[in-house]
Amino acid sequence: MSTELLTNEITQETCYVPATHKGKGRRTAVQPGETAARYLHYGRITLESGDAPLVFNNGEHETGLICLKGAGRVSTGGETYNLSRYDALYVSRDSEIKIETAEAEDGFDLAEVSAPVENRYPVQFVSFKDVRQNPKLHIIAGQPPAERDMNVLIGSNVNAGRIMAGVTFSRPGNWTSWPPHEHSRMLEEAYLYIDMPEPSFGVQFVYTDPQKPELVQVVREGDCVLMPKGYHPNVAAPGGQINFLWMMAAIREGEDRKYGVVNVQPEFAAGGSGLEAVKD
Repeated sequence: MSTELLTNEITQETCYVPATHKGKGRRTAVQPGETAARYLHYGRITLESGDAPLVFNNGEHETGLICLKGAGRVSTGGETYNLSRYDALYVSRDSEIKIETAEAEDGFDLAEVSAPVENRYPVQFVSFKDVRQNPKLHIIAGQPPAERDMNVLIGSNVNAGRIMAGVTFSRPGNWTSWPPHEHSRMLEEAYLYIDMPEPSFGVQFVYTDPQKPELVQVVREGDCVLMPKGYHPNVAAPGGQINFLWMMAAIREGEDRKYGVVNVQPEFAAGGSGLEAVKD
């Protein structure tokens, strides 16, 4: 199946990757040619306590590393950075990266978000604690039953070419990504569902025609859904949250890398997008 065909399809086969949290070492879940991605890559790096350090070169890809569980160290460019839960590190292309667990931790679980870029941008560490204290990066968007806690980890605060990422937490039983919006002319996106212990689950929609949704998918911890285009609201089952790491790649390097610029589904556009506070 060609990459060009995949970019025009919203199907379970091209846009849903289950249980990406299962496994060890460095592995890939989303990439062009195997999913509907054009530029966006998502993988997972999981080390247990006592594992040997993992070393790799990211080649032509700028890379965002986001700690999802545990803690550890990432070394690149002659510097070492300590990451704990939801801290992020942006790494320039053409970099050697060394990852190792912290001595007092059971392991180190990272999301690896990347995209190919022409230019080289500086390494930057982002503390989740600092994000929570910055009103441009941490906002409470929407109102119940569509209220969510949004945290921009790699956005306007980081000089980069294509990638952006952050974490969103819902209230139990609430909708998020509401009102429905899309941004396919500028960005492709994926959601990785996190912090959803069993039996928690949610339902993710991805559609261009609200009368005939192309994808209606039950999602659980570790699943990933790609949104190459289309509106993409979701909802948590009662009693549990739908929480996710959102990842984006700009279509045009630099020019399209703008967070909060969205097209709201016309029927729900009267109240705005809810993202006005974090527009670049």
